[in-house]
Formats: sequence, structure tokens, C-alpha cells
Amino acid sequence: MSNDYSILIGGEAGQGSRKAGLIIAKLFNKLGYRIFIYDDYQSLIRGGHNFSQIRASEKEVLSHREKIDFLLALDENTIKKHKDNLDKEGVIIYNSDRIQSDQGIGMPIDKITKELGGIPIMANTALVAGFGKIVGIDWNVIEDVLKKEINKGIDLNLKIAKKAYQDTENRIKIEKIKQEPMPLVTGNEAIALGAVKAGLDMYFAYPMTPASGLLHYLARYQKDFKIAVCQLENEISVINTAIGSAYAGARAMVGTSGGGFALMTEALSLAAQSETPIVIVESQRPGPATGVPTYTGQADLLFSLFAGHGDFLRFVIAPGDADECFFWAGEILNLSWKYQTPSILLVDKQISESTFCLSRDVLDKVKYEPPLFWNGQGDYKRYKDTKDGISPLAFPGQENVVSKATSYEHDEFGITIEEDEQAIKVMQDKRLRKFQKMREEMEKLEAVKIYGNKNSDQAIIVWGSTKGPAKEVAEKLKIKMIQIVVIQPFPEKQIKEALKGVNKIISIETNALGQMEKVLNCYGIKPDNRILKYDSRPFLPEEIEEELNKIL
Repeated sequence: MSNDYSILIGGEAGQGSRKAGLIIAKLFNKLGYRIFIYDDYQSLIRGGHNFSQIRASEKEVLSHREKIDFLLALDENTIKKHKDNLDKEGVIIYNSDRIQSDQGIGMPIDKITKELGGIPIMANTALVAGFGKIVGIDWNVIEDVLKKEINKGIDLNLKIAKKAYQDTENRIKIEKIKQEPMPLVTGNEAIALGAVKAGLDMYFAYPMTPASGLLHYLARYQKDFKIAVCQLENEISVINTAIGSAYAGARAMVGTSGGGFALMTEALSLAAQSETPIVIVESQRPGPATGVPTYTGQADLLFSLFAGHGDFLRFVIAPGDADECFFWAGEILNLSWKYQTPSILLVDKQISESTFCLSRDVLDKVKYEPPLFWNGQGDYKRYKDTKDGISPLAFPGQENVVSKATSYEHDEFGITIEEDEQAIKVMQDKRLRKFQKMREEMEKLEAVKIYGNKNSDQAIIVWGSTKGPAKEVAEKLKIKMIQIVVIQPFPEKQIKEALKGVNKIISIETNALGQMEKVLNCYGIKPDNRILKYDSRPFLPEEIEEELNKIL
């Protein structure tokens, strides 16, 4: 085996396969490996089939792959579902108390757990420890990781793990890589950390997979982050409360998925008219309606670009890994306040809930950037008609300030102007000048990224979570990959520059209609082929490679 391993651990909901997968990832991380974890689970509390697939490599990895090197089975169903993906040199490690098999390595993890007085879920600790012994990981490494990752019953878990470790034979020696371990975070956690670094004050949400992890993480650490976190009764309350908070001067962010965002669209227009800065994290899952709530897709792109009524633009930014989640969560918060406009950070389940290595280099790239504040001179005009359309901010409670926000068209003071058609046009033009400045700003940022062979005349265009598997294939096939990160304002100059010398364009998306392709068409960019996937699962590198080989 090369220094690129794929480990899958699976079982029923409630058996703790996800936690066990994270512990396995952290074992490899301590050995210097770069990590990616894909978590697959049904919308069930008990039963069904859950699994985590860990990719551990000496090089950066942003995707899991089809073939499995180690299949760890807490139940028989895991073997049935995944044995066909086992590499020819792969190894099955299974719970011999529940599974009868002539293949692989059986471990009596239920028996060990019961004999030592543990509860059933602790069997996953025994399986992890036994796996560690099989691949030659030192006990002190396993012990250290378990102590950091298990909060309840650690002493008993350690006894069970030690017993399983001692009763298992070493079969393979995993090589230690001379690299420092990196922080492991989910996309949701990276978004939270980036927003906090940029001065987030308040977070509002109603739980909705796959954005719920953002709520849980910020709520857990709100005292450390010195922010307020509030779960409200529905998404309409969430967005309106956030707008009220921003009106009062607090940097606010909300999180939801497509169905929740649908309820927020009227308030999105309110934020645009009242020029209230608000950031919405929209984590996509397959629809329409409830769809497949615990899986992934990229079918909310056009919805995010055009949601709301009336003429207004917004920032729509789609990061493709944890580093980008961290950076752009901070950047979009600053941009939203700079331009006093609603903004959407568009991710999906694959980004939100997958676990990545976070580069320490990105941590210093985000900081709080103050918006334009009123200087206290003269009468305060909330909607002052300025050259660039950006009006100075002041907040209720400040001396000599009357800060009037309204859903009606208004004059510079915020007074309704229904009867004055000329004044209405003046305020529309004011906001449109602001949007022109937004376009100019986007061209200064790295809104488009290029990977693979930058001189190739064949290019694939991707966005969001398709970055990971597509990047791997582009580097292997030595073709150009263009990743669109900022989608609105559309970075037309950067994309057309990236396409210079390209004769063949293939767009790759996880939706059925080719939504990014439709956006590209608006700017005269016509992909020659498309590769679409819309079965609620993310692309694998092997799938992209197979389709590209047919086309190219």
C-alpha cells in the first residue's frame, strides 16, 4: 500500500461509527497524515446504516475515494454494503460477536466490552484500538487520542481499548510521516471560526441539517468566543431577529438549508431595501421539499442568486474546502458590513459535515474590518446619497442619531417617498452604484482559482464541494481546473482570463440542470460538455476520471 489509505467504519445508527471514525482520523493525523472524512448517515436515531470513510494521505486530500483499504464492521450489514469496494489487498476487521465470516480479522468486541463492565456503544472503542494494533500504531498514541476525544467514562473506555489492543496481533506497519499534525475541523466549524475572527457578535438559527452543526458548535463555545447564540422557533423569526440585531449594530449571521432559506426570502428583500448587513449560511441538501435531508447536492445555486423580490444584488460565495470556509466566512462578514447588503455563503452537506485539515496559514488572513461609521457631523442621514452609494452607519442610542430603517422606498433620512418618482429613482441609483463597487472589489480578490496543468487547452469548471475530487483528477490527467469561488458579483474578467488558450470546457456539478453552466452562459461562456451527478451523493474522483476519459 502507498501512503494513501482509505478506512471505512460502519454500523447501525447509535453504535458510534461517526465518533470512532473521527478517532481513527486523529490517530493518523498524529502520525503526520493529511485527513479527509466523509460521514454518511440516514435520517434515523437508531437502526439503518451509518458509516464514516476516512482518507489519510501524506499529501493534501479533499475527497474520499471509491476503493477501501480497511473495512471496519460493527455489524454484518456494513460488510454486505461495502465489500465490493474493498481493494484487492484490503482487509476486513469485524465484530466477531455479531458477524460470522471466513474472511478478514474477527474481534470479540462485544464480549470484551461486557466482561469489563462497559455499555454496548463502548465496543467501538475496542474496535478502534484493535485496528490500531493491527496497523502498528503505538499504544501511547491511541491512549493520548482517546483521552482527548472521550469525555464520559474515559477510564472504562481505556480499559476496554487496552484489552482489545493486547488481544490483537500486529499485521501491517503504517509508516509515520515527517509532518506536523494539523487541526481537524468540519466545514461548519471552519465557517464558525472564520466568522468569529471577523467580529461575529450574534448567531441565530433553527436546527436544519446540514447547517445544524454550525449552531451546535457556536452554542458550545459561545462563552469562549464572546458571542450570543440563539435558537428560535422558525426561520422567519431567525432572519428577522438577525436583521434587528444588525440594525442595532451587532454583526449577525444565520444558518439554514434550502427549505429554511425559502422562508427567509421576504426578509432578504427587507435587508436589501433597508441596507442592513446580514450573512446567511445556506448549506444545500437535495430537494425539492424535504428531499434527502442528510445528503448533499448543489441545486440551490440559482435560488440563492435570484431569491427575493425587486432589483438588488448580493454577495454569493461558495467555498470548496475548510481553508476557504474559514477565509470566506470572515471575508463575507466584512464585505456585508462594508457594503451594507445581505450576503449568502453557499455550501452543502459535503462541505458542512465533512472533516478537513485546516491550514494554519489561513488563520492570519482574516481580521475584523470596520465599516464606514458616521463622523458625528451635521444631521445624521441613514441613507445619505454618496458617490459610491455607501452611507455612513450609526445606531439607535447614539447621541444626536435618529436611525430609521424601513421596508418602504425612502429618502436619505429614511422617510417614505411613494409620491416622488424622481426621488425613488435617486435611491435606486444610489444602491446600484454600491453594487458596481462590489463588482470592482471582487475583481481584486481571488474569486477564481486555477489548479492542475495551467497551460492545458482543456479545462474543467467546478464550484463548491466538487473542488476536492475534481482537483485530484485534474492533477492526475494534467488538465486545467477552474474553480469559481465568488458567484455574485460574477468575476467575469478573472474567469475569461483563466479560460485563455482553452479549446474545450467541461462543467462539473452535483445537480440535474447544470445550474452553474446556465450562469456561465449569461456571460458568453459555453461549456462543450457537462458532467452532472444528482443521486444525493458527492462525486468520487474515480467517477469524474471515468467520465472525463470518455469525453477527452
